[in-house]
Amino acid sequence: MEKSAGEESLARPRSLTREAAGLRSGEPSLPEHVDRLCARIERVDPLIHAFVSEPGRHDRLHAQARALAARYPEPADRPPLYGVAVGIKDIVHVDGLPTHAGSALPPGVLAGPQAVVVDRLRAAGALVAGKTVTAEFAASAPGPTRNPHHPGHTPGGSSSGSAAAVAAGLVPLAVGTQTVGSVIRPAAYCGVVGFRPTYGRIPMAGVIPNAPSLDTLGVFTADVAGAALAASLLCDDWDGRRVESAARPVKRADLKNVLLGVPDRTYLERAGAGPEAIAVFEAQAARLGAAGLTVEQLFPLSWDVEEITRPLQTINRFELARSHADWFARFGGLYRPETVASIRHGQGIAPEDRTAALRVREHQRTRITELMRECRVHAWLVPSATGGAPKGLHSTGDPAMSAPWSYLGHPAISLPAGRTADGLPLGLQVVGEPGGDESLLGLAIVLERVLAEA
Repeated sequence: MEKSAGEESLARPRSLTREAAGLRSGEPSLPEHVDRLCARIERVDPLIHAFVSEPGRHDRLHAQARALAARYPEPADRPPLYGVAVGIKDIVHVDGLPTHAGSALPPGVLAGPQAVVVDRLRAAGALVAGKTVTAEFAASAPGPTRNPHHPGHTPGGSSSGSAAAVAAGLVPLAVGTQTVGSVIRPAAYCGVVGFRPTYGRIPMAGVIPNAPSLDTLGVFTADVAGAALAASLLCDDWDGRRVESAARPVKRADLKNVLLGVPDRTYLERAGAGPEAIAVFEAQAARLGAAGLTVEQLFPLSWDVEEITRPLQTINRFELARSHADWFARFGGLYRPETVASIRHGQGIAPEDRTAALRVREHQRTRITELMRECRVHAWLVPSATGGAPKGLHSTGDPAMSAPWSYLGHPAISLPAGRTADGLPLGLQVVGEPGGDESLLGLAIVLERVLAEA
């Protein structure tokens, strides 16, 4: 199902900030907005399968829109996301919608109270457009979602539906999760912004766990401003002044004080990045340097990527097996082969090996944070993925570029940055200090602007 000449592009991401402002002012009205939303989902989603099927979506959304309009008749009183349609990854519980988690298990078995992240979105006035497709239990068995840029290619995983829904303009905001690479990679593959906060910054209550020591909620938007708006509403203890401060550098003299650390080719090659991804990454880094930012070949990770991926996989597989101990014992025959293999692997890992892996993580995190402060590094730059989205839907791609930062719990954001020769999007990953989410997003606003102007 490759794109053919003359075929309508399915990639039409919409600005969250503009849409939210329009809806608060009454343009369009909520009934008009819901009709347009449902019409686009009905027309486009059969081509990309971003959303879990929901026969009564139109009526449900109209009922919720009427209740929202009655509650906030005056535009000045309307909350930040008044009427904004949001996609929610189908491992996140939403009142009134079943959770399937991309699996064949009975939804009643998986049911739970509404997630805190959904509570916060609804309190901000958002309408839940629906559940978005996930790889089975947010692991590695892919769902049916296609890449809106090239439908014959994967959108990435496991937050495949959320990334594709934003890329296709079905919703301006979608929620995903990342255990290893499930926000940053699909954002890159689908050509949108993906923000993964510091581990623990958004409460995970109400989300089916994969590996609780790694699982992190994140968001997909069309641009960094949208990600910053979403983060301000979803992250604990948000300080918007830090975003504004970090976004302030605009003159070349100010930009020079921003230090970005980049890896050498040896690390990128050992991590699995392809020649095209490396070439585009180096060109983007050079553009940032030419614009006035200080870009240095300074990186905290050695070329031995296994130093990070081995303990990460130990934690991931051990905790996945424990998270599914009860369900797998009862419904093991309903799990897909890829998930079965991961659970079986985890069952064979000793608790003390997981404890040792967590201990190594704390040591590494401390070392890298100290290096950032000693060298005054504002952020690390790496590709968001090893290349463009692979062809076919049998794999969600390689998470190697995100794995170290997921393991360590650093905040990261993927910015659309270039394309492959055949038109597939690529992403630039910007990684900050743990707890420095606001500064990271402010810096990302600067980088987004510089890359657009270069």
